[in-house]
Amino acid sequence: MVAPLNWGLGHATRCIPIIHALKEQNFKVLIASDGAALTLLQKEFPDIESIELPSYRVRYPSHGFFFKWKMLFSLPRIYKTMIAEHKLTAKLVSEGKIDGIISDSRFGARNIKVPSAYITHQLNVKTGSTTFLSSKMHQKIIKKFDVCWVPDVKAPVTNLSGRLGHIEKPNFSVEYLGVLSRMKKTPQPHSVDILALISGPEPQRTYFEESLKVELENSKKNVIMVRGVIEDEQKWTKHGNISIVNFMQSSELEEMINKSELIVSRSGYTTLLDLTILDKKVFFVPTPGQYEQEYLAKRLKGLGIAPYCPQNKFKAEKLNEAVVYQGLKPFKQPLVDFSRLFSLFQGK
Repeated sequence: MVAPLNWGLGHATRCIPIIHALKEQNFKVLIASDGAALTLLQKEFPDIESIELPSYRVRYPSHGFFFKWKMLFSLPRIYKTMIAEHKLTAKLVSEGKIDGIISDSRFGARNIKVPSAYITHQLNVKTGSTTFLSSKMHQKIIKKFDVCWVPDVKAPVTNLSGRLGHIEKPNFSVEYLGVLSRMKKTPQPHSVDILALISGPEPQRTYFEESLKVELENSKKNVIMVRGVIEDEQKWTKHGNISIVNFMQSSELEEMINKSELIVSRSGYTTLLDLTILDKKVFFVPTPGQYEQEYLAKRLKGLGIAPYCPQNKFKAEKLNEAVVYQGLKPFKQPLVDFSRLFSLFQGK
């Protein structure tokens, strides 16, 4: 069972290469998620069985300042969902429907009777003044799984996740996967000047979309916007000079990014993984109040890789800053050894 969290689309999209690898090694896969994440994977893998898991119903506040407090007040509901998820997983195991579990940030998708791997880049969870507490709580959950897979390189300095994905002497098993992405770089002429990738939970996803429309609609650039809204059918519209599409599947999005000069997006971690593989110039606009994205954006700016600005200060002319930054560059790394990773499930 491959079970990504439905919090934006990043957890689901970074499971795509893992599902492909499982299929190539003749594992029978069951996709388990909810909402847009489940719909996306159903579209990517129409031949694979899927089930719906209980929803954590993550929603951002209208003002990013209140994000941490809204999450704290949501803890009872999150715990209740985790218990329901854990019970459903136990039922699937008892019925012999699953022999192993790969959970991307779903706390309750585990069972002591079968081997389980947990995917996260947040061994440390940034929450401002409560970072120590939130990190310890997450590490306690991670420890309940057989192994934690971190989609990053192990190198202490040259890596993507920084302090998020690297801690000293963890008391649980950690495997670094390298830069895990569903994308591949293919050299193409740049026919798109600006590609805006909209993502994340509501209402901030919509706020980001509307902000970019206002700033880019009168640009003389060729602008394409991918709204990140998964629906039954793909729909294209126009807004001034902006061509807008509700969603793209992996192969189409890969081609679009490859032929784009500059990417404007959230600094979500899966986006970093994809754009690193594709060797892209990018301007980041972190989700307001999300400490993780703010940390990643500030770190990459400090390293001279990519500029960023807060959402409420974004102006089209700020995109010119990207010229003096080096952009995200692929790491020299060995291919992910999926055979070794999946040995966790062999013979179970």
